[in-house]
Amino acid sequence: MRLVAFPHAGGSASAYRAFSAALSPTVEVHTTQYPGRQDRMGEPIIDDLHTLSERLADIVSALPKPFALFGHSMGAIVAFEVARLLEARGLVPAALFVSARRGPDVLKEKAHHLADDDTFLAEVSRLGGTDPSIFDDPDIRALALPALRGDYKAVESYRYRPGPDVTCPVVALAGNADPVLDLPDIENWREHTSGPFETEVFEGGHFFLDDNLDAVSARILGRLTVSP
Repeated sequence: MRLVAFPHAGGSASAYRAFSAALSPTVEVHTTQYPGRQDRMGEPIIDDLHTLSERLADIVSALPKPFALFGHSMGAIVAFEVARLLEARGLVPAALFVSARRGPDVLKEKAHHLADDDTFLAEVSRLGGTDPSIFDDPDIRALALPALRGDYKAVESYRYRPGPDVTCPVVALAGNADPVLDLPDIENWREHTSGPFETEVFEGGHFFLDDNLDAVSARILGRLTVSP
């Protein structure tokens, strides 16, 4: 079984290093690397989630089967849109795991990507997952801002396009102290699959995955009907 993981806004493939190790060797984790960061720093940032999803769907469709998809925060929307595109081609994921994200047609976004640098980075830091002191370094700040702003623009301008959703099982995961997620909004994912739907809430904030890695891994392995 292969699991394709899609990072959060501003995130990179390396964000899933521990996650990949926790699922290995039972599940083979493939992590996506969005343009504009780490080894793809020189490539133009894609600030439209539909465009990004279309390009990723072409890549994921070439992977050996079976496969499942996992996305955290912004990555949850990307994973969902990739799943829709794949199912339109007759490629149905074994499961879709959506983490720390409200359903795709629940609109509560603000235009954080248009704020000045200090205000914008304060919002990024509020979610946790990033030591805010790293932005004190002007070089790191200059490197990080374009990808962060591009990703936030992509998320904040995303609009769900009505049409066929997915038939695969969907599992929505969340932290009970997430500052940007109203827990009832994860139930909206139920409206976007004709397959089984499950939710699980963990202790923690927006990056609850970091503190609940073993429990989340067990949940994924259980849904994929394999043993740790």
